[in-house]
Amino acid sequence: MKRALLVIIVGVLYVLHQDFWFWRAARPLVFGFLPVGLFYHACYTVATVLVMMLLVRIAWPSELEEGVGDAASGRGGEAPVRPLSPSPPLPVAADREDT
Repeated sequence: MKRALLVIIVGVLYVLHQDFWFWRAARPLVFGFLPVGLFYHACYTVATVLVMMLLVRIAWPSELEEGVGDAASGRGGEAPVRPLSPSPPLPVAADREDT
């Protein structure tokens, strides 16, 4: 049931992204300066962010998280990869005297 509802929500967002109803009109202006199509896309973006947060919380596969830890900071998980040898020193230009 939960999976079907999430699929329906994503499908509705997909259909709403095809906003053919605002293609030819820049009026009315929202808040007196914002074209209606731009306002629609701003609202659509906020709705998409909220749905993506919902998808991550509910539908994210738990097997991807098992035993991973925080590898970026070096705490837990695999040890950070370190180079086998230090980088060679950069060549230093010799002091030249122009005569």
